Amino acid sequence: MEFYHQVFGGQLRMNTFGEFGSTEPGLAEKIMHAMLESPDGLTLMASDTAPGMKHQPGTNIAVSLSGDNADELRGYWEQLAASGTVSVPLEKQMWGDEYGQCVDRYGINWMVNIAQSRG
Repeated sequence: MEFYHQVFGGQLRMNTFGEFGSTEPGLAEKIMHAMLESPDGLTLMASDTAPGMKHQPGTNIAVSLSGDNADELRGYWEQLAASGTVSVPLEKQMWGDEYGQCVDRYGINWMVNIAQSRG
């Protein structure tokens, strides 16, 4: 979440398993939940898995960012894609919007859509 805090800015709050009642040694200090609220109203929330829970990273989720603030969305795209892999370049698509897909450095799939004026 600290990487996404660098990308999106805003306020990051994290809670440990201990704050939610765990007294298990080695687990109580680990992050259980995190919430990032950007200055522009974007909210990202995440939960981690405790030891013993099944963990399947990567291909089981995708996060979509959409809006009409082209500069802001391009900036997010550049930071997310910089240390990851671009699967669809961010460019104008047949429906008129700019759209791209990438996988960030942590294996999370991102879809970014910049809506064009329909005027």
